[in-house]
Amino acid sequence: MSGRARGRARGRARGAAADAAEPTRRPGDQAPVPTPSQQAQQVQAAAPMGAGRASHRGGTRQEPRPGGVEAAAVTQQMAGLKVGGEGGGERRGPPTQGRHERAQQAYIEPRTKPQTMQSKQGVSGQTTRLMCNYFRLESKPNWALYQYHVSFAPEIDSKRMRLSMVKDHKELLGETHAFDGMVLFSGRKLAQNPTDVYSVRKHDEEKIKITFKLTNELPPDSPTTMHMYNVIFRRILNIIKMKQIGRHYYDPNSAVMVERHGLEIWPGFITSIMQMEQQILLCAEISHKILRIQSVLDVLKEVFQRSRDFHRDCSQKLIGQIVITRYNNKTYRIDDIAWEKHPSDTFPMRNGEAISFVEYYNTHYSAQISDAAQQPMLVSNPKKKDIRRGQDEPILLVPELCFLTGLSDEVRADFNVMKDLAVHTRVTPDARVRSLNAFIQRITGNEEVSAELKGWGLRFSKDLVMFDGRTLPPEQIIQKDRNGQSLVKFGYRPFKAEWPGEMRDKQLLNCIPMENWVLIVTERDSQNAQQFCQTLTRVAPPMGMRIGRPNVVMIPDGRATTYVRAIEQNMNAQVQLVCCIVPSNKKDCYDAIKKLCCISRPVPSQVIVSRTLSKPKTIMSVATKIAIQLNCKLGGEVWGVDMPLKGLMVVGIDCYHDSGSKGRSVGGVIASMNQSLTQYYSRCTFQHNHGELMNQLKVCMTGALKEFHRRNNALPVRIVIYRDGVGDGQLPAVVEHEIPQLLECFRDVGSDYQPKVAVVVVKKRINSRFFADAGRGQLSNPPPGTVIDSTVTKPEWYDFFLVSQSVNQGTVTPTHYNVIWDTMGLDPDKMQRLTYKLTHLYYNWPGTIRVPAPCQYAHKLAFLVGQSLHEDPSLELADKLFFL
Repeated sequence: MSGRARGRARGRARGAAADAAEPTRRPGDQAPVPTPSQQAQQVQAAAPMGAGRASHRGGTRQEPRPGGVEAAAVTQQMAGLKVGGEGGGERRGPPTQGRHERAQQAYIEPRTKPQTMQSKQGVSGQTTRLMCNYFRLESKPNWALYQYHVSFAPEIDSKRMRLSMVKDHKELLGETHAFDGMVLFSGRKLAQNPTDVYSVRKHDEEKIKITFKLTNELPPDSPTTMHMYNVIFRRILNIIKMKQIGRHYYDPNSAVMVERHGLEIWPGFITSIMQMEQQILLCAEISHKILRIQSVLDVLKEVFQRSRDFHRDCSQKLIGQIVITRYNNKTYRIDDIAWEKHPSDTFPMRNGEAISFVEYYNTHYSAQISDAAQQPMLVSNPKKKDIRRGQDEPILLVPELCFLTGLSDEVRADFNVMKDLAVHTRVTPDARVRSLNAFIQRITGNEEVSAELKGWGLRFSKDLVMFDGRTLPPEQIIQKDRNGQSLVKFGYRPFKAEWPGEMRDKQLLNCIPMENWVLIVTERDSQNAQQFCQTLTRVAPPMGMRIGRPNVVMIPDGRATTYVRAIEQNMNAQVQLVCCIVPSNKKDCYDAIKKLCCISRPVPSQVIVSRTLSKPKTIMSVATKIAIQLNCKLGGEVWGVDMPLKGLMVVGIDCYHDSGSKGRSVGGVIASMNQSLTQYYSRCTFQHNHGELMNQLKVCMTGALKEFHRRNNALPVRIVIYRDGVGDGQLPAVVEHEIPQLLECFRDVGSDYQPKVAVVVVKKRINSRFFADAGRGQLSNPPPGTVIDSTVTKPEWYDFFLVSQSVNQGTVTPTHYNVIWDTMGLDPDKMQRLTYKLTHLYYNWPGTIRVPAPCQYAHKLAFLVGQSLHEDPSLELADKLFFL
């Protein structure tokens, strides 16, 4: 269902929470009409209940937007599944058929599986028995969901009254049905169509005719039915006393206190019901919500005690943070602090009466505010979806009632905090399966849940889904022998997919001599610099690298301007690389060095924090890794794998938000330039919207094709594009707009140039988890190279999961690949093998990674530009991995 249609449904559900305490709503506030994509497939689907969070539709600047009203709306929305809902706000004007039909539009994701494809399953590798975090949803034979349009004669404007009148006919409709004031869903088919019943309007004793007309009989796999399954399941989560925070549900009764660090962990689950290959499955993934025990008011007091500029320091610490209001478990983003506003201030309610924030929260939530006159108010600006619904005024929150969520950068940098949290959040496969089994037992063992599911004719299986996957054979890594005379191939341990030890007595594939380089260091760190240079000259020759003595430049301090001045004074045309040893990891110093070396005076650069070089036990390992990075930044190659496809170019695309410009994103584009896919050409794009991205992608691809032709005297015959950074809602835009633009780019290169192209969307943020049998009744992570291309993939997609790396703690996260365009003609097995090969070629780590190396390189480029440069890097560096 489209986001706007869901917004309309949520608006109808929110009407149930309207009361005298709700601030005034302006006339005409309603969600705009959705505009579906021209090429998208559409189906008719009603939206009786909201699928996401509820929120208000209006308000005034002084409105606290207290979320207890919204929480009540959510609760009543879910309760409405059983009895049709109770209460409701006044609807402005009679229902219109046009609006009703528009609200029933649901969006179908693009089909990416070719009609001619018989099977998307590969064949190579060893069969591996797997278990996954899915449960089957079972229904009665010939089960269907019945959709009725409900009309009243004479017309009833009040939604509350319509809900109440339908509730009077539970014997006819059954206990389990969903009614939003206009559309009714039920698992029971009425004997007559249409069916007429009568109710009496209480205030004037007028007899009202209610007509139920069957408009649709929906099969179990229809999009509308899928939506209703998820709505029903959210009702079930409320029954078992789980609390909704954001989109997901958590169990506050099972909260774990980490008092040492002032944190609280709420365990919960991310759930969704979807149509998979042959059956409808419930996916349940463990989630954790980390909350601070301190209120925002406590944070303000701490800052006040140690700050010289209180307002500035508070703004830096709080603006951009996410807070939760525990009286309704809603989250908000802090966009500003209203220093002139206080809880003792008043705001107008719906009936026009003024009420203070203190009195409001005390009356409606029994929440006591101790500091009413001094603490400022937090400001949360409405989101775009709120503005579309008419909520265009800021939301004011009381700091004393708000608690920060998540972890700050300071906390994330604290090893002890992260170690203590990992005990609770990094769950092993065995523990994960136990939690999932306990979760489904909690659901199936609840009598109220059983009655709810029975009324709908549904039930969940008690066992996790099991099926067969495949583990691809390990790849052979290619380097040079210790003499650098010939190529050698070696393997690695299949269950680790790492080879740091195996490559020690071998040389790198292609080494660039580094004879002229500058080392800039403070006088305080001169000893660390000397030790680093000595170690570098020891580790480099065995790898085949020739590193000369640097031009060491001593500077008096570690200020950014001092480093910039030193680089400019010692730069000339012969300098191959600039290496800076900095006293700390201050961002301003790093950014200044990178801006100068990537834009103004383009030269590969390396920034090293001094303490990294201060430990004698690790200096050899650190120097080895830095030496490999230096070789890559000069255009060298480290290792390779067999790549049988000829004339192949692989492209990686990823996006990152620009920290220096709100609303702007940076796109990194990386393209391979040789047969072994070990040399790359890079470009980046800037965009505020998707259209800009599409236009600049053409420029990047054209540049990459010209560079490929310059190096190889031929254009690539095959091009595989791995597109990362695509959210669930962006897939249609990629299919409908990006691909045509890329194909047009190929035509611009030459009218007769028609390469074979495959575009693969890469998704890392997924909730699917897989477990392998480790023997003796134990479960383990699947070995690297495990492919899942059946059972839990989507029937309309050409997709597969790949577990490409190993982890030492917790449960490994697979990566999901969706081939959305394919004219290459490779069978699924070869596409899977190629993808796995590419996960071996990321030179910052001697092992496999989660995504193909070009995607990770594109991410590193976009991250550097978005965090530090904020401008296009010089094209003089485009043929080097300068961003590693």
